[in-house]
Amino acid sequence: MSYTKADKLKTKVEVKKLTWQEKKKVADEEEEAITELIKEHTRWVKKVQKCMNAKSSGIMSTEESRYSYNNILKLYQTPFLIYSFFSVSKTEKMVNDFEGGRQEKDIVGSYFLELWRSKSKKAAVSYAKDVEMVNLDDECEELEEEEEPVPTELDTLNSSGGFSIVLPNKLSVQYPTVNLHGHDVGVVQANCPAPVKRLLYYFEIYVKNAGAKGQIAIGFTTEGFHMRRQPGWEANSFGYHGDDGLLYRGHGKGEAFGPTYSTGDVVGGGINYTSHEFFFTKNGQVVGTVEKDVKGRLYPTIAVHSQYEEVIVNFGKDPFIFDLKAYEATLRAKQQAVIERILIPQAASYGIIRSYLQHYGYEETLNVLDEASQTCIPPITTGVHDNGFNEYGAYALNHRKILRKLIKDGQIDDAFAKLREWYPETVEDDTSAICLMLQCQKFIELVRVGHLEEAVEYGRSHFEKFYKLKEYEDLVKDCAGLLAYEDPKKSGGLGYLVEDSQRENLADAVNALILSTNPEEEATKKSCLHSYLERLLRQLTACFLEKRLLNGNQGEAFHLPRVLLAKNN
Repeated sequence: MSYTKADKLKTKVEVKKLTWQEKKKVADEEEEAITELIKEHTRWVKKVQKCMNAKSSGIMSTEESRYSYNNILKLYQTPFLIYSFFSVSKTEKMVNDFEGGRQEKDIVGSYFLELWRSKSKKAAVSYAKDVEMVNLDDECEELEEEEEPVPTELDTLNSSGGFSIVLPNKLSVQYPTVNLHGHDVGVVQANCPAPVKRLLYYFEIYVKNAGAKGQIAIGFTTEGFHMRRQPGWEANSFGYHGDDGLLYRGHGKGEAFGPTYSTGDVVGGGINYTSHEFFFTKNGQVVGTVEKDVKGRLYPTIAVHSQYEEVIVNFGKDPFIFDLKAYEATLRAKQQAVIERILIPQAASYGIIRSYLQHYGYEETLNVLDEASQTCIPPITTGVHDNGFNEYGAYALNHRKILRKLIKDGQIDDAFAKLREWYPETVEDDTSAICLMLQCQKFIELVRVGHLEEAVEYGRSHFEKFYKLKEYEDLVKDCAGLLAYEDPKKSGGLGYLVEDSQRENLADAVNALILSTNPEEEATKKSCLHSYLERLLRQLTACFLEKRLLNGNQGEAFHLPRVLLAKNN
């Protein structure tokens, strides 16, 4: 796959010092390049889908299978390339208006300031919940994951006329008359479509009375489904029928599927968004699954078609007969088993861990790891050449270790002094992002130990220059707000400032800033922000999001901590 134009543009932005007119031209060209990447990615999606269809049908040769695997690798690389190119180019273009003219923001400072802001917003949301505040800032509300509506009752408005009666509880449906025609079907949908941001969706019906013929059906239909037809008789619908045990999937002819069901039986219907399948159950046992080849939102649907038929629906208000949690656990275990079968070379795993310790300046732990690796038989090597690792993380390792310890111990003045001694260029601009973070942390440390008068004096002498810069104003106000509370840890939505994690964030920022000064490594201007391990996790996230996108944004929302902890659960 060729990314010639994108690479050329990145080189322009990263290597050459451009005028503002030239940068504007590059910005316009970037949009075109990103569009090209997305179009090419779409073409690879189609190629991969074609190969995977051939593989599943058993008509793919070994060579073709290898070709399919290479396509998948390219498919999963593409969204991350788009993301990294876009984010890097945008970071390069970020500018700040000072009175002395325009000057570029430093990448490291901008990145960690945004992390700080994100943490501040999350803390505000958490505090608002604790005190039951109703009106939250719109920006904070965006941090909350939107909850999907779930079916709770039957829809009494969109019905099949007099061929079904929904009882007042809106959970029971009856067939009140004698059916004279095949289209005299009583069909009822749920009051909203099945939610899609999950691994599984499921509901059950209890057959209270199978009536004269037991022509009851359970399934899923689209919004525009013809309400006088059994689910599965019309296109874009599926139904498991009780009188013959057949599965109907969009046409009038049923397929052998499972047992019949009648009075006293509990039957369930569900959607597995990961495997793209419908599944049905009877009396707590899985009957079978079928491919979900219907697009769009689907409504849980029940049909009755002979006199005296009556069913009661359970959308989850009462416990299901089918053990849905156990079924979900089994599916997750199968997914994890597939992952466990993937073999990763020991040298690669070792290299990833070693690079992480190097990147963050954990020198002592790194030495212990290296010593332990040499006691193995055979000794473990770093795999620098075989696995693409380099040793940029070893730059200034001892200095970074010392600075991290000083900051984590709250000794900000000492950390500042070491920076001035070892890397004076990093703090020569006293309005830089790193100077802001260091001086804010010094203020926070004074508040933590109760030296409020000294904190006030320090704030007056050091914060004035930052108040003039709008991009810093909100963060400085957060720090100053600590003075309004007797106990900083209980200072509303500002308590996060006195947590150890705030020191850790500052230590990470200083660590990245020092890595960015490495004169022998051009790539550190970007790679200093994240270790190889973190970049792998970003790639993992990109792949999961891309997979979900290919599934029409249906399926479980990606949650990285859950994925990482799955092995231990």
